Amino acid sequence: MTSKLRSSIPLLTLALVASVALLHCSDDTPAGRASASERGGVSCDVDGSARAETSTAADAAAPVADPIAQYATQLIDEGRKTFRHDTFGDEAFWGDTLKLHRAINGTAKGGVGAGVSPKTALGVGLKVDSDALPASVIDLLKQGKVDLDSVETTLTLLQANAVVGLTGVFDAKKTLVSMGIQCSLCHSTVDDSLAPGIGRRLDGWANRDLDIGKIIELSPDLSAVTSLLGVADATVRTVLKGWGPGHFNAQLFLDGKALGPDGGAAEAAALIPPAFGLAGVNLATYTGFGSTTYWNAFVANLEMHGKGTFVDARLADASQFPVAAAAGFANVRSVPDLITSKLPALQVYQLAIPAPAPPMGSFDVTAAARGKTAFEGPARCASCHVAPLFTEPGWNMHSGMEIGIDTFQSDRSPEKRYRTAPLRGLWTHQKGGFYHDGRFATLADVLNHYDRTLSLGLTDAQKKDVVEYLKSL
Repeated sequence: MTSKLRSSIPLLTLALVASVALLHCSDDTPAGRASASERGGVSCDVDGSARAETSTAADAAAPVADPIAQYATQLIDEGRKTFRHDTFGDEAFWGDTLKLHRAINGTAKGGVGAGVSPKTALGVGLKVDSDALPASVIDLLKQGKVDLDSVETTLTLLQANAVVGLTGVFDAKKTLVSMGIQCSLCHSTVDDSLAPGIGRRLDGWANRDLDIGKIIELSPDLSAVTSLLGVADATVRTVLKGWGPGHFNAQLFLDGKALGPDGGAAEAAALIPPAFGLAGVNLATYTGFGSTTYWNAFVANLEMHGKGTFVDARLADASQFPVAAAAGFANVRSVPDLITSKLPALQVYQLAIPAPAPPMGSFDVTAAARGKTAFEGPARCASCHVAPLFTEPGWNMHSGMEIGIDTFQSDRSPEKRYRTAPLRGLWTHQKGGFYHDGRFATLADVLNHYDRTLSLGLTDAQKKDVVEYLKSL
């Protein structure tokens, strides 16, 4: 190498460094003015000139805020509060119109009837959040010294916001003057860690103990319901008491159908579904009315009777939805709107709730492994229940004929189809049976149904193995 060439190398190096620095500094936008550590140690002055910097260890270790993660966390926190505590202004219906608080108070507190004691409340499936209880009350419960037959105890629990899904409205004298409900009333339960019906919240779990019909039937004034449906008070009360635990007829206020094909109120009502494991699942209900956020808006406005905005032109079809069409449910507008602004966070929170893993020892591991093979093979379950969603990615709907059942419930929905239910966490909601109305008491009954309907030719051993696999999901 000649001396002339060697002397030119430092000049070339300096020129290259300057060129790289100018490329980094040419963008004077906020994004272009990145930190020195992000630009390999070169930073820019305001006028665009380059200077060399030495990054300190602290600079290199400084965490970079992720706005997406921050936003997601914010939405989850807000959504949890909405799911657990927001009434959307529905006190105007449950309190002012139905006057359910008067049934809770009883005549001794200026209401009607005997009042609702904790024993009565637990008996109709209401749950108590132990995390909301003062330590002193928890100690008394453990000692069996809390009077569960006293209405006063119920009022104390409501004042502590400890009754899952219910909000009591109290005046300055601590008198219960109204009440509202939340999403968590139906779609949360507790782990019974303190006592049956009393424990830590399990959000997203279906409360299959909840007898919604009996709770509503406690109302001293059902005139709003009888007027909407155009039937007598006694008829409404009979229907409500006929739903049974874990059932709710969400379409009753749309089509007025109170009884199923065989004349029973329970078969016209659907089982409360879980609200976990819905990420990636297209439709949120048994009959595919809409997505998770659609159903949140539908329920908050039309079922909880909150104050918001809801639009679905399909409900203006008087031939299919005579009650909804007459009541104007296809286009609901409330001022102020207490619902719409909360839907994004509520949806994110629900989609973030994972399906719970089954407890150790709750299924036969070896049989479940064999069941997986049968599930994906001769049982043909995986053709619709596609792992890991365990429903079809995309349009996950089927006719009653395809799955071998009647179309009574599907015909009450716009698409007249049934959704392929996701299967994760299936072990948590075996109470009440399977399918939308609980027609199959056990998972074995479900397998037998498909074995007959699709002529699968499964052996008894294969069916038992598939059941163990389903319990493992």
